[in-house]
Amino acid sequence: MDLSSIINELGEDRSLYFNTVAPPIAQASNFAFDKVADMEKVFADEMSGYVYSRGRNPTIDILRKKLAALDGAEDCLVLNSGAAAIFAGVLPFVSSGDHIVSVKEPYSWARKLFDLILPRFGITTTYVDGGTIDSWKNATQENTKFYYLESPNSWNYAIQPIEEVATFAKSRGIVTMIDNSYCTPLYQPVIGMGIDLAMQTATKYIGGHSDTLGGVLTGSHKLIKKIFDTEFLAIGSGLQPFNAWLLLRGLRTLPLRLQRVEASTQTVLAFLKQHPRVKNLLFPFDPTFPQHELARKQMKAALGLITIELDVPDRESVVRFCEALKHILMAVSWGGHESLVIPKCAGIPATDFDVSNPEHRWVRLYVGLEEPDYLINDLKQAFDAI
Repeated sequence: MDLSSIINELGEDRSLYFNTVAPPIAQASNFAFDKVADMEKVFADEMSGYVYSRGRNPTIDILRKKLAALDGAEDCLVLNSGAAAIFAGVLPFVSSGDHIVSVKEPYSWARKLFDLILPRFGITTTYVDGGTIDSWKNATQENTKFYYLESPNSWNYAIQPIEEVATFAKSRGIVTMIDNSYCTPLYQPVIGMGIDLAMQTATKYIGGHSDTLGGVLTGSHKLIKKIFDTEFLAIGSGLQPFNAWLLLRGLRTLPLRLQRVEASTQTVLAFLKQHPRVKNLLFPFDPTFPQHELARKQMKAALGLITIELDVPDRESVVRFCEALKHILMAVSWGGHESLVIPKCAGIPATDFDVSNPEHRWVRLYVGLEEPDYLINDLKQAFDAI
């Protein structure tokens, strides 16, 4: 289906709501029935109709249809955050005694799920580098039921061979899930590569305005319904109608924003590569990136995140650089209109800082929608402040 058709038309029947160009917000908790038989039908299968907005809601359904189509998937669920999507996406497919293989150092709340919550129910996780298919094969056990990928991740942009992993997993009856927040389905169509469940944090590029959270799961109708009928309804972590409306608004400009971010990132990257205070940098489409060839094979583009290793003698220099920025904000996340930085050392106790460890001198930059020269001038004066 054409991208413009998905974003502007799919799921929208304007004749049902006064021909408004923007869909209305169905700000309702529950829905009325004329016939007992109709209520009975939806009680038997809550995914078949509207009964309570914890399950389905008209505004959210428009968003679901669009997001499923963008991924080339049969169905979609939208949750209150990316962390909620990870939780609801993993839990239905593992039971006590099962085993998970995950990329090492996944998103922090995925790691907490694997390390703190699931072990209480007898579910174990093995972490792998994930850069080769052999690392997945070697970690797989007889009781392995789930693979968790994150490609690229959001700090060192480690990449996994998606098609190879998906093919092997299918041969063993293992469910695969990937965090595709970095690329979005526009730049990495993971469902088409054989992945069972694609996850995104809609908080980032889909929302695009840093004013709402959201998490997306797409996949086959069978898998999505399994999630809906179990963890999704039981936990009650589905998205709210107003937040769905904000994400629909964000979708309208998603392709244009991604194009702008991609172009501006290249300009900022060129500046950073020649600056003497940048000892090293990580960016998937830079020729120096260790997995450059795999990145080019799997991804249509690399977007706004760049990790720089500052050439500085101490933690205080990293702090001075970040705090000297006047226009680039220091904050978590990415994908909004505003450019951001986050220093790795903010998550490391000052007493544990090791200047000889390159990661301790990392600063992650997100290039937003500002003019590239505006960002470069801000970076220049912050480098000078060191």
